Amino acid sequence: MKLIIHGGFFSESSTNHETKVAKQNALERIVKDSYDFLKTHSALETVVYAVSLLEDDELFNAGIGSQIQSDGKIRMSAAVMDGETQKMSGVINIEEVKNPVQVAQVLMNYDDRVLGGSGATNFARENGFEAFSAEIPQRLAEYEAKLKSLGTGTVGCVALDTNGKIAVATSTGGKGFEIPGRISDSATVAGNYANTFCGVSLTGVGEDIVSNATAAKIVTRVTDGFTLQDAFAKTFNELKPYDGFAGAIAIDNKGNMFHQDSHPSMVFASFDGDNFEVFD
Repeated sequence: MKLIIHGGFFSESSTNHETKVAKQNALERIVKDSYDFLKTHSALETVVYAVSLLEDDELFNAGIGSQIQSDGKIRMSAAVMDGETQKMSGVINIEEVKNPVQVAQVLMNYDDRVLGGSGATNFARENGFEAFSAEIPQRLAEYEAKLKSLGTGTVGCVALDTNGKIAVATSTGGKGFEIPGRISDSATVAGNYANTFCGVSLTGVGEDIVSNATAAKIVTRVTDGFTLQDAFAKTFNELKPYDGFAGAIAIDNKGNMFHQDSHPSMVFASFDGDNFEVFD
């Protein structure tokens, strides 16, 4: 069993020691809690569980604490993919939901598995997800002061369960102050992809990640025989011509875990029951 999570890029992590420690502690708690969950649950159930915990923590830009768009509203996106069945489901620009990743999970059972905007929000209501404001004072203050962030806050999880199955989930609160209707990479195969060979979750600038089809490329290359490290190296080299901003986490079906970013520093944590690693 293996588990790796990420909490996006955070510019303050290198300058604010208190914030950095808080994020390290949060990631350690979440990755170890989720690993315990993985012991008795599938990879798919676990990635939803882990990303829900990340969505529930104000330190991360997903769910609670999501960024506010240019019209003053919060719109979130999330996706889930099962490596075994090759099914991916997602919600794009969903509003007033506490855990978008859980709505994405419910959509796994439908033929129409990716919903956007009001359709996604209406589906959530019809399936028992109550209205919930994800706005916190910090995000409101940033919005009112027009303090545009780096726009690189996303959370994700990749899990390998006891049966050797891989799943991945990714969730984002957006980049902040974007044009309403913008679609990020998180609910696309560029930012969230898995098969029986590998699972990958991305964070960074969505437009750069989509342009590079990053997650799908890494998974495809591992499927074609690349090592995880070589698949990352080739794919991240293809970001360089346009200085693409991305970070990724992955697990392959041999239990290898890997992470890489094109610009420091993606925050992440991994755990396999014995070895724990967290960003420093």
